Amino acid sequence: MARRRPPTTHGTVIVDKPAGPTSHDIVGILRRRFGERRIGHAGTLDPSATGVLVVGVGHATRLLRFATAGRKHYECEIVFGVATSTLDDDGDRVATWTMGISPEDVATAAARFVGTISQLPPMVSAVRVGGRRLHEIARAGETADRSPREVRVYEFDVTPTDDPLVYTATVECSAGTFVRSLGADLGTALGGGAHIRSLRRTRSGSFTAAEAAPPTEAELRGTGELVRDLVQIALSSMEVRAVRSGAHLVPSRYDGDGPWALVDSDGTLVAVHERAGGRMKATVLAG
Repeated sequence: MARRRPPTTHGTVIVDKPAGPTSHDIVGILRRRFGERRIGHAGTLDPSATGVLVVGVGHATRLLRFATAGRKHYECEIVFGVATSTLDDDGDRVATWTMGISPEDVATAAARFVGTISQLPPMVSAVRVGGRRLHEIARAGETADRSPREVRVYEFDVTPTDDPLVYTATVECSAGTFVRSLGADLGTALGGGAHIRSLRRTRSGSFTAAEAAPPTEAELRGTGELVRDLVQIALSSMEVRAVRSGAHLVPSRYDGDGPWALVDSDGTLVAVHERAGGRMKATVLAG
């Protein structure tokens, strides 16, 4: 008798990641919970960081790149006068400074980081170099050549606290921005050093902390949630059948640069179309 395959699970989960586990640990929890191996997330959070982690389950993992591209919003504290090995308070102290800074100094320096800036990926990040993650290389006591990358900072607001060397910060930035590096570089710009603590991602794209829940409680949402920030094109029943057969709609249906989420009359995702090499490319979901 043929062995029956277990049912597959597909969808989107908005997790409020707690401090401690890695993003990969969260994926492991959800794999056990949903009995599905194909699970991935849209943007790594450090173990000590908390907040919004967007997760795709089953064939929804094919859509994660569309969710990854959205802007990210963070809150944290920046501690001036102390640099650490990890750029946050998980690391060892590597240098200290006596810094006399004012709120005006900090705000003026922070404003210089708003816009398109170049960042060198820190050795404690999840960026891959030569097939290995930088934090794995660092743990092995090795170093790796890293190339700077351009990122976009839309907002970098700093507010003083009762401690003259601790400021709260809110950051809105493009995907791939290293908030830890932003804090450390701000310290350098003020003539000393700094590290961050209490990092929390409050928004990823349009996904907010208000709709997130712990990994053991977060609900399984529809697959189409992962592309809810894309421009949507409503299809007729005839067009739905055509698209599911591999057809592309006429170019006049597509306004802007795309990509576009194609949905049926009930708002259920049928496919994602995007331009590639001057032609339309389809990412089609079954069912």
